[in-house]
Amino acid sequence: MTNVTRDLLPAMADARARFMEFVAEVRPELHRYCARMTGNVFDGEDIVQETLAKAYFALAEMDEPPLLPGWLFRIAHNTAMDFLRRYERKNVDLVAEVPDVGESEDKGPDPALVEAALTGFVSLPPVQRSAMVLKDVLGHSLEETASTMATTVLAVKGALVRARANIAAKASSTPSISAEEKKSLHRYADLFNSRDWDGLRALLGEEARLDLVSRWQRRGSKAAGYYARYAEVTAAENLRAEAGFADGVPVIAIHRPGSTRPAYFIRLNWEQGRLVQIRDFYFVPYLAEEVRFTKG
Repeated sequence: MTNVTRDLLPAMADARARFMEFVAEVRPELHRYCARMTGNVFDGEDIVQETLAKAYFALAEMDEPPLLPGWLFRIAHNTAMDFLRRYERKNVDLVAEVPDVGESEDKGPDPALVEAALTGFVSLPPVQRSAMVLKDVLGHSLEETASTMATTVLAVKGALVRARANIAAKASSTPSISAEEKKSLHRYADLFNSRDWDGLRALLGEEARLDLVSRWQRRGSKAAGYYARYAEVTAAENLRAEAGFADGVPVIAIHRPGSTRPAYFIRLNWEQGRLVQIRDFYFVPYLAEEVRFTKG
């Protein structure tokens, strides 16, 4: 490693840390938007991460700092729409989905609809979804919503009328999981709660991928050290694991003493009974505030 590289890496780490401080205040609100656009908190966090990566590189080319919330939400909106174009078979054309409705006054949201489960928002076409989340859930003005979506206030009003009607008629879906995955989730929780770190290591596949979200990633043999970290963390924080669903997504919920709500979640992917991916959201605690957790 050259001296230039040695100097560059700490500088890059410092710049990233300063950027994360810069966006920290708006990040939970960004996640509320992205989670409802994608239908679950975990895909929503992926969109947030991609949004911040795009913003980080764009910021380096600017002479003056942007007006942060609006700028980040425009990036998040475009990133979420790209995600939906890749993974959904829904029409995302702005004009087709958001016809104008005239100059009628916006009557405001129904509070019950604002608190709808994330799966309810997925039933909406993406543009209706975006308008309702920005305006009704996050409280942005019609003008701010239109700016984020690169459309008109009249078009936003049209989307809101349809979105509110559609989501009011949507029934909540019931979580489903195979018997094998349910057994694996409960086994993981039991091993965690008994502090059997060797037992958890034994579940890892040879090329298991570990993502400590918003911090670092490991793969293969390097992933096993993850449980050495947890041996220290659980001793200090007395963490407890519980298998269940976060808005319908199978998860391990981690609880701290004295709290009835999960502190954060861990997502696990399995192949033939072996763990092939762990996504640990320890450093993204705001996810737990956004979901309805049910025991599995």
